[in-house]
Amino acid sequence: MSELRTERDSMGEVQVPAKAYYGAQTQRAVENFPISGWPLPPDLIHALGLVKYACGVANRDIGKLTGSGKNPLDDAGVDAMLAACREVAEGKLDGEFPIDVFQTGSGTSSNMNTNEVIANRAIEITGSDRFQAEKPIHPNDHVNMGQSTNDIFPTAIHVATARKIKGDLIPALQRFADALSQKAKDWDQVIKIGRTHLADATPLRLGQEFGGFARQLELSVARAARAMEAVLELPAGGTAVGTGINTHPEFGRRVAECLASETGIAFVEALNHFEANAQRDGLVECHGQLRAIASTLFNVSNNIRWLSSGPRCGFAEVTLPDRQPGSSIMPGKVNPVMCESMMQVTARVMGNDQAIAMSGAAGGQFQLNIMMPVMGHTVLESIQLMASCTLAFVDFCAEGMEANIENCKASVEKSLSMVTSLNPFIGYEKAAALAKEAFKTGRTIRDLCREQGVLPENTLNEALDPMRMTEPQE
Repeated sequence: MSELRTERDSMGEVQVPAKAYYGAQTQRAVENFPISGWPLPPDLIHALGLVKYACGVANRDIGKLTGSGKNPLDDAGVDAMLAACREVAEGKLDGEFPIDVFQTGSGTSSNMNTNEVIANRAIEITGSDRFQAEKPIHPNDHVNMGQSTNDIFPTAIHVATARKIKGDLIPALQRFADALSQKAKDWDQVIKIGRTHLADATPLRLGQEFGGFARQLELSVARAARAMEAVLELPAGGTAVGTGINTHPEFGRRVAECLASETGIAFVEALNHFEANAQRDGLVECHGQLRAIASTLFNVSNNIRWLSSGPRCGFAEVTLPDRQPGSSIMPGKVNPVMCESMMQVTARVMGNDQAIAMSGAAGGQFQLNIMMPVMGHTVLESIQLMASCTLAFVDFCAEGMEANIENCKASVEKSLSMVTSLNPFIGYEKAAALAKEAFKTGRTIRDLCREQGVLPENTLNEALDPMRMTEPQE
């Protein structure tokens, strides 16, 4: 058997790999875009399959597929087409999607790739020859019925994004929040010195510090939910420019309802199809929330990195699990590698946000945004990176962290900021003078106060009680 077969489209004949389910338009795109070697993300391919399934169900229920139009399908043909859509949605045909991300800006190449694969696989399911010239189940006439790339490709991006946030990112962020909350409880009685401007500040409890980190992650979970909400309106039903030409008035609503039922996500038909086709503001908003989450993850991991610095010449208030040797020349050195990994991931996500913002602002002219493939790729990359690195951080770092209680305590007594609690007794100016003298002489605030008789012993001990300093006082 030849390694190639001849396929035809409106531009003529094309040589296609003999066993491929895709056809002429896919092959043209493969040849036109030898750019990055990055195919569409699997999540987007699966979403295209699911969207095609929802479109097929809508057209079946409306009666369009089996109606009196050109080449109506029988029930077996409809069932085969829907089964092929399911196979794409379930990842069974991922190898049939070779087109580079950096392709036609609407995603037409990948939409037609999907149509061709589904049509040929459906023909095969019916027991017919998928290589015949006249396709009994046609990529355009049947699989793409009532659709345009201009409304279906962004619909698939929205579906893939929402599913990825719900299924991967939110659970990962919640696990991180839970792990930090547990550390906050475990370390509630560990006193340490606070730091503002990287300079000594008043005492707090290590549990309070980690409770703040946990709250940052709880807020990140809420931001991820808002990111998902930003892409719930679906463009399907607008077809080429938002008018809905060549589709049924109920098509968009039915597609959204089917996708909501399939995913458990509250997708709805776009309120205005001209906005939904032309602009990708929802994705820009969505990724803006992802950028905020990335900022939080960078901040928390970097703070933990600082707290673990040492082990002898840094803060060393928290000990991280040893994961791997840290140097090719310094024996015994161990580095905060999980923190560094997360910081790199979040830097990438913040950079991705610039690509999304520019694509949304500059890529949408009149009735179409022509930056959609890169937007879909980028938002899904950001979600995947943050979900994966968050789970790794919890498993290999956060859950195994330990408090270095002695180091935490040691820094408190020698801190000059202990003097802050004396303000109500001796005033700011005298307290400042004590702090300067303590720094100059290397003495502690407590020793100087005792030497100078600043306060009675019992009052002094109460005022300089570090635990008392960690809560408001009446």
